[in-house]
Amino acid sequence: METPNLPAIRALRPAWNKGRIVGQKRPLKPQHVWAIRVRLELSENHRDLALFNMAIDSKLRGCDLVKMKVVDVMASGQIKERASVLQCKTQKPVRFEISEGTRASVEKWMEDELMVGSEYLWPGRFHERLHISTRQYARIVRDWVTSIGLDASAYGTHSMGRTKVT
Repeated sequence: METPNLPAIRALRPAWNKGRIVGQKRPLKPQHVWAIRVRLELSENHRDLALFNMAIDSKLRGCDLVKMKVVDVMASGQIKERASVLQCKTQKPVRFEISEGTRASVEKWMEDELMVGSEYLWPGRFHERLHISTRQYARIVRDWVTSIGLDASAYGTHSMGRTKVT
């Protein structure tokens, strides 16, 4: 007995994830982290270096990282050794230690002319200087990953939170 092909069962177009890597994004390896840091230091990109270091130290989600304010990491003109941020998703506070290298890169970023009068640690260029978007952060992460020759589809913003550097 033959079963007829019903039009409701046939796929009219391919699945959205056909040929894509789905699932968890890989964490960066320590040698990848150091390669990205060196490239950012050599290019003297203070914002991206500070953002990368903060992402690695804090292990925050992208939405929490881009919404960080200057007061979260700075007290009386100095970068704090530990910071606390309220997570968007869970509404729970997260405390993390800011390493010496990250403090130095954030301090250098704070001296930049783009930071004058900014409430947010990662200000955007539009909309009265709000923070950068999570989508822009994802583009920045993609640029970091491709700059050291890795496949951008295997790494993402979640890779920053899953990376362990000693």
